[in-house]
Amino acid sequence: MSERKVLNKYYPPDFDPSKIPKLKLPKDRQYVVRLMAPFNMRCKTCGEYIYKGKKFNARKETVQNEVYLGLPIFRFYIKCTRCLAEITFKTDPENTDYTMEHGATRNFQAEKLLEEEEKRVQKEREEEELNNPMKVLENRTKDSKLEMEVLENLQELKELNQRQANVDFESMLKQYKDYEEERKRRELEEDEKEMKAMLEQAQSRRFLEDSDSDEEADKVPSRSVPKMKPTDILQEDMEPQSKKLKTESWEKSVGKLNSKSQLAGLVTVKKQTPSSAAANGVEKQTTSLSSDAGSRSSSFPAGSQPPAAAQGSSLSLLGAYSDSDDSTSD
Repeated sequence: MSERKVLNKYYPPDFDPSKIPKLKLPKDRQYVVRLMAPFNMRCKTCGEYIYKGKKFNARKETVQNEVYLGLPIFRFYIKCTRCLAEITFKTDPENTDYTMEHGATRNFQAEKLLEEEEKRVQKEREEEELNNPMKVLENRTKDSKLEMEVLENLQELKELNQRQANVDFESMLKQYKDYEEERKRRELEEDEKEMKAMLEQAQSRRFLEDSDSDEEADKVPSRSVPKMKPTDILQEDMEPQSKKLKTESWEKSVGKLNSKSQLAGLVTVKKQTPSSAAANGVEKQTTSLSSDAGSRSSSFPAGSQPPAAAQGSSLSLLGAYSDSDDSTSD
């Protein structure tokens, strides 16, 4: 336990390191090392982004037949964190950087290429100026022109900033706010006016409807009285239909007593004479039958005719009545 923290070990005086046997290992053997991703990359298989500084357990090997100024070049194998696809990159001692081999693409490669191009142009310019003094003068005039243009642009930007500084943005915002409030207030007033107008219109319509309904209720519906024609007296009877239906059977055969028929005015009664006493009974019978025929004819509806039997009987009676008148007159 006392030798656990010592820094030096004891070597005997007869120690010869050349006598230690060497292990025969392959030159391209691999080691497992812990490293961080040297740049941002994206996996070609699944598209996963791997940011710079992410830690991996990588396999390290020495690249064969590639040396830069006696410095060996190493290759590293890592796996994608999402799909476990293999990604390889190696060291670049010439540019003090790393180069991507396969399995992924390096992000911001365009920016790196641009920086390299600027460095190359600057290097070529320096080489030209060393051998050609006229080129130095031309480059200086170009640089002076660029400086003048940059100064002019800066001056314009300063003037624009001063113009904007004179503008009071708070007052502008306040005016806009006041304008918005005024517009909202006007809209509310217009809405209230429209609502009032609609309510008044609805009330006026309701009052008009109520007044119209009252007037219609007060009016009594007038019944149209059918116009009588002079010839209707021959077809219809002035007595109601209900009374006509109540006539007895003996009244139909004999006739009504003390009843005025519609055709009573058409018949003139003559004074009885001894010779016409025998015909008196026949006249009474004819008058009763004629009234009975008139009542029957009125019981039929307008536009219809009584049966033929009734017409024939009435005509025969009238013929008999005329014969009696002729006999009396003779």
